[in-house]
Amino acid sequence: MSRAVTVDDVTAALTGPGGLVGIGADGLALGLVENSMLRIIALSGDSVEVLEGLGSGRLDATLPLGDTVLSGRPRFITSLGALVRRYPVLEPHIGDLRFRAVAYLPLVAQARSLGGLALFYRERTAFSADERILCLGLAAIVAQSLQRAILFDEEREFATGLQSAMLPRRIQAIEGGEIAVRYHAAWSGREVGGDWYDVITLPRGRIGVAVGDVQGHDTHAAAIMGQLRIALRAYAAEGHPPATVLARASRFLAELDTDRFATSTYAQVDLATGAVRVARAGHFGPLVRHTDGRVGVPQVRGGLPLGISSDFRDEEYPETRLDLVPGETLVLYTDGLVEEPGADVDTGIAALIHEVGEGPDGAEALADHLSDRLWERWGSGDDVALLVLRRSPDLGSPQAPRLHQYVHQADPQGLSEARSIVRQALTDWDLAGLADDAELVAGELLVNVLLHTEGGAVLTLEVLPEPVRRIRLSVQDRSSVWPRRRTPGETSNSGRGLLLLDAVAERWGIEPRGEGKAVWCEIGPSRRPCG
Repeated sequence: MSRAVTVDDVTAALTGPGGLVGIGADGLALGLVENSMLRIIALSGDSVEVLEGLGSGRLDATLPLGDTVLSGRPRFITSLGALVRRYPVLEPHIGDLRFRAVAYLPLVAQARSLGGLALFYRERTAFSADERILCLGLAAIVAQSLQRAILFDEEREFATGLQSAMLPRRIQAIEGGEIAVRYHAAWSGREVGGDWYDVITLPRGRIGVAVGDVQGHDTHAAAIMGQLRIALRAYAAEGHPPATVLARASRFLAELDTDRFATSTYAQVDLATGAVRVARAGHFGPLVRHTDGRVGVPQVRGGLPLGISSDFRDEEYPETRLDLVPGETLVLYTDGLVEEPGADVDTGIAALIHEVGEGPDGAEALADHLSDRLWERWGSGDDVALLVLRRSPDLGSPQAPRLHQYVHQADPQGLSEARSIVRQALTDWDLAGLADDAELVAGELLVNVLLHTEGGAVLTLEVLPEPVRRIRLSVQDRSSVWPRRRTPGETSNSGRGLLLLDAVAERWGIEPRGEGKAVWCEIGPSRRPCG
């Protein structure tokens, strides 16, 4: 009882293993008064389940527990016959009870009636003076524990309500993708965190997504979270780049004259093109689930936590450019999702990466999967904010299937994975005869991007059914420099990319694409030189 914090903790102490043995009874019923109603919140012991239907409801003096609560006087009954004589309404149910004696005890703390406690005994036929004093002492302990727990539950309900009210009440539908958010408060303890998420409509059809965590676990942290989230949202809605949004948010937090700091990751996403610009302030970077189920951990550069950076006059938040191809998913989260008590945080991150890869495709389904598998697994130590954004898949049609794959420059396995995906896709599309050429060209074009540009590459492979079934392969990057045809020497290790396209492809070309370019080629069953 001394360690019980919530009302659930009190009932668990009474009804859990050893509870009845500890208090020397064979059964118990605990009722709590709520708005002039009596609610049975705990039952333990054989055959006492009948008491729930004879106790919960409006306080009624014709029932023993209600009479005890209303009168404030204990009742010690030493036979079922005496019980029926005093409370005739129980006669039809008396055969369902397997007890000979019962003590009905009022629960009173600081002159406030909290409820009633009934203790049942199989063998007892009398209550001595010492036994009655012991029962009353137990009732006093339970009442004090309940009073403390009720106060805590009320405070916690207020704090979590305040916290929830400061989060977005609904997330708008987005064109070109789907988004899911989850917020979980800690299960127990007096801690209330400052975790948050947000989804912001931006100019030119883009969206902003953010997660963050204010230092501390109290109502002050929750209040600061609400102010900071609104400020960050306002700066983002003005269309500022992520670096500027975080710098201004840091300055805002520093000017609140509080000793708290915050961490955050903020990203601008254009679902039409897949372009993502992300910056982070002392927070975890995002995860990216690729279309083949692999999970990437992009190397997103970061700055100091919000508030601290302004104090140290270091408000630099470098941006990292990512690309979401159709069907890929971006996952943002706070530390409560990956912190396992007593374990290194890397263990939790590894578990998260595994579950993101093993989870379902849809944003809502994946958010539920991560909540079920991780938040409940780690326990109740911290709050969790989770945001899952998936770009709508682009599967083409049965006659003209299509796939997209993003290869990050810092992903050492991305190149070999992309080659394997090309071969497997063509096999699945009954075009295995073109797999050798397509794999060779894909590898050459991707290597050129990864070696000669400062970003990753988007590989697109699609079937062109007319007039002859063939494939079109393109590799898009963000560089404005177009490749040049060269004449490599016999011992050269590079410079053969365009010569290879001439030899393998029916047609090839280079097209401008927004901020960069795409090199494309068509490969079919009969080859002809490029004109």
